[in-house]
Amino acid sequence: MKNKLSSLSDLAGAFGRESATAEHSAKQQPADSSLVYSTDSGRIKQDNNTQTITASDGFAKVRRETKGRKGKGVITISGLGLDAKALKELATKLKKTCGTGGSVVGEVIEVQGDKREQIKQVLESNGFKVKFVGG
Repeated sequence: MKNKLSSLSDLAGAFGRESATAEHSAKQQPADSSLVYSTDSGRIKQDNNTQTITASDGFAKVRRETKGRKGKGVITISGLGLDAKALKELATKLKKTCGTGGSVVGEVIEVQGDKREQIKQVLESNGFKVKFVGG
């Protein structure tokens, strides 16, 4: 045997077998959705096309909460029916208007402090009906 074999696929070809890459391409990815890595095919990427947006009932619910925040007041706005990008833009506008911090958690906008009246004005100017929920 005078030919130099530089890889395993060359060696398999010398003995009349298919290369290992042909075997990998013929295999299907497993149906197990919790699988992250396979020794056959490497890292398995999950499809993140399941973005569900809860439909709005027409009212933006504004609530003042202190639970789990060591007594600090936070205004939460839910029921908007917007996608993640639009929620972040609205949250930025609310935070700039109120002059406070905040964040978007899931489908809920949290704004620090008790600025319900300012938040109501901004939401109504953006076309939302506002309903104060809770105390």
